[in-house]
Amino acid sequence: MLRILLINDTPRKVGRLRTALIEAGFDVIDESGLTIDLPARVETVRPDVILIDTESPGRDVMEQVVLVSRDQPRPIVMFTDEHDPNVMRQAIKSGVSAYIVEGIQAQRLQPILDVAMARFESDQALRAQLQARDQQLAERKRIELAKGILMKMKDCNEEEAYTLMRRQAMSRQQKLIQVAEQIIAMSELLG
Repeated sequence: MLRILLINDTPRKVGRLRTALIEAGFDVIDESGLTIDLPARVETVRPDVILIDTESPGRDVMEQVVLVSRDQPRPIVMFTDEHDPNVMRQAIKSGVSAYIVEGIQAQRLQPILDVAMARFESDQALRAQLQARDQQLAERKRIELAKGILMKMKDCNEEEAYTLMRRQAMSRQQKLIQVAEQIIAMSELLG
């Protein structure tokens, strides 16, 4: 069963989402207004999903969502009365997995949560791939820099410098990037 943190940011219709969740058989582990520090609440409660019930998501709501999405990513579903496509886009950019306008019905909650979870997992996988590619690119740049340093120091061509680095990496059972970082550090030390 999913552990749900419910945030009610609606002075009217209080409890409409909680009631629908209970009717659908979900367990709401915590409920509060958005005046709280959402990242701290997420750290304390450790929910599987965050549901936000708001008439119209404002700047404060979006900032809280951005902080959670950056530091403690979780699927976030926002139920709102706001139809504005720009607000919806801003919510999605902030980290909302599903943006639901009007109508909280118990029978719709499970499919909505399923979609939000799937979208969140897909987004997380893409972020991980992007981060891995960024890391590879940064490592390639450092390796190229180290090759350039070796080419100057040893008066050799690029292929020879690369071969020297590979031999060093194999003989020390290190990754090529580790050897490159050692070459760069030594070059900086020697000036």
